[in-house]
Amino acid sequence: MKEETSAASFPICLRSASEDLEQKSFIDVHSPSTTFVIMSHEPKWVGWGRELQAIAQTGLHFSESEYDRERYRKILEISVEIFANYSGESLALIRGLFENQSGYATPKVDVRGVVFRDDKLLLVQERLDGLWTLPGGWADVNDSPSEAVEREIVEESGFRTKAERMIAVFDRAKHGNVPPFPFHVYKLFILCRLLGGEAKTSMETTGVEFVGETEIPPLSLTRNTREQIQFCFDARKNPGNPCRFD
Repeated sequence: MKEETSAASFPICLRSASEDLEQKSFIDVHSPSTTFVIMSHEPKWVGWGRELQAIAQTGLHFSESEYDRERYRKILEISVEIFANYSGESLALIRGLFENQSGYATPKVDVRGVVFRDDKLLLVQERLDGLWTLPGGWADVNDSPSEAVEREIVEESGFRTKAERMIAVFDRAKHGNVPPFPFHVYKLFILCRLLGGEAKTSMETTGVEFVGETEIPPLSLTRNTREQIQFCFDARKNPGNPCRFD
């Protein structure tokens, strides 16, 4: 599994600067409301740095002029300096992260499995932070969304499932998932039917539980927010609702 904060697949998860903390104060993680306010919860410097990195990456991929390539390398270095200055991470770490990216810059894809047993929702406890989340992680190359989410669920929880319906496609930057990432991320929430298996932890999880709507444990907000979990319960109650997307 490639998790959002896995050191192997995503070397940094930005630490919060003072502006980031101010943004967090507007996020009510305890409210069960699913009335999403579609706006960026990230400080502006994250968007600036991310866009500069994407421009530089795409430009370096397509440009044949050495003059232009040098300009794009300078743009990339500005992006590196922005993230290093505000996140507290080293220039070398961020530069290495960005230099590993090539081709046309596009959003990364995270899948989250929504699995119910009776009226209880499957959550797993992350080994990295001790908090709870829907099972999921980065989609692998050559995996369809359904294949990716079914694999993530069985690897993290021990339960076999069948992906049945996309219930939401969220822009991570617009829903209070913290801390911010240096890359743009789409989060796919996929409703899956439980087929079998039994609760089993993995090298990345320390707990597996089905929880009721009023039993939500402390959540790993980098992976899913309280509003997103409530949205999953609402989607189960209203199966005719269309897919939600930003």
